[in-house]
Amino acid sequence: MFALTGVPLSLLGMAYVLAVLYVGGLLSLTVIGLPVLALGLAGARHLGRGHVRLMRTLLGEGIDPPAPPAAAPGVLPWIRSHLSDVTAWRSVLYLTLRLPLDLVAFVLTVALPAFGVWSIVWTVIGSPPLWLAVTAVVGGLAALAVAPVAARTMMRAHRLLGRKLLGPSASQLRVKTLERARTLAFAEGARDLRQVERDLHDGTQAQLVAIAMTLSLATDALGDEPSPGRTGALVARARAQTDTAIAELRRLIDGMSPAALDRGLADALPQLTGQAKVPVALTVEMSQRPDPVIERVAYFCVAELLTNVSKHSGATKASVDARVIGKVLRIQVRDDGGGGAGIGAGSGLPGLRERLTAVDGTLALHSPPGGPTTVVLEMPVRI
Repeated sequence: MFALTGVPLSLLGMAYVLAVLYVGGLLSLTVIGLPVLALGLAGARHLGRGHVRLMRTLLGEGIDPPAPPAAAPGVLPWIRSHLSDVTAWRSVLYLTLRLPLDLVAFVLTVALPAFGVWSIVWTVIGSPPLWLAVTAVVGGLAALAVAPVAARTMMRAHRLLGRKLLGPSASQLRVKTLERARTLAFAEGARDLRQVERDLHDGTQAQLVAIAMTLSLATDALGDEPSPGRTGALVARARAQTDTAIAELRRLIDGMSPAALDRGLADALPQLTGQAKVPVALTVEMSQRPDPVIERVAYFCVAELLTNVSKHSGATKASVDARVIGKVLRIQVRDDGGGGAGIGAGSGLPGLRERLTAVDGTLALHSPPGGPTTVVLEMPVRI
């Protein structure tokens, strides 16, 4: 079936390629030349996607889809993006090379067995000379014997051509592999960090609490003595130090994995903004919960920004707006401080930008002198 439909489809594909290149090249000296060529390349990408589905249906060849074209709002960026779209040009090459391959495949998989059957039938129903009959029968049997091997060979060639030109390129595959490895690394790191947090909470902190309780009992026992003296003072100091260590450990545990994030970022942000030194108006609109790694990055970025507001901005109020727009988590932190902030040493913003870059996020700052200061964080919902 693939060989039967191949020739007409490849003829249509070749006609499309020639039309796009001819019209685009002919009009390249005019204003509409490049837009027409860009539109034709976008169509070639969609044709390639259709051929991928056809190969999956008729040949059982699953080809990973290539990366989508880069988002380019605006007419000129859209034209530039499609003219430089490697996947579209690879689709054009596939449509060009498929015609000769389909012609050969049609001859070997359809015409050759048809010739073999016709030769044998002609020998049976006709009255050819003996030598011609023997030649026709031998040739027909040879054609029928070769046809399956030739068909498999041509289908392998089609699969190879599809994988090489319609699937992701080597660089795209490498990027996808690195993204998958990064996702696994983030997930394993978060899991390991959570395990450390549990060990500290259930082990070390519990032991310190037990020591504090023992010291408290010792203080009570010494209080019954006529003159506890130096021993009582040392026990009291040890108890105070233990209480300080417990408080520090709890702060460390919360810094590693805030318990509020267990219920999601939407539930954690009210607690975080409520602890800020300045009044914070919070708006949260999340139609879906981001990945835990994204939630963690967003939580600590907002915490750092609110700390900057309270320490450096001189603001009297601030606002945090967090919402999911499509596949993007967008958080805006705004204050009415003096402005003039920059992404430089001492601001903490370079570290936030690096943290966001690790998850394909971005940071935008607008802080004119006199204020207000607005920081916009954007990151994907899924990593």
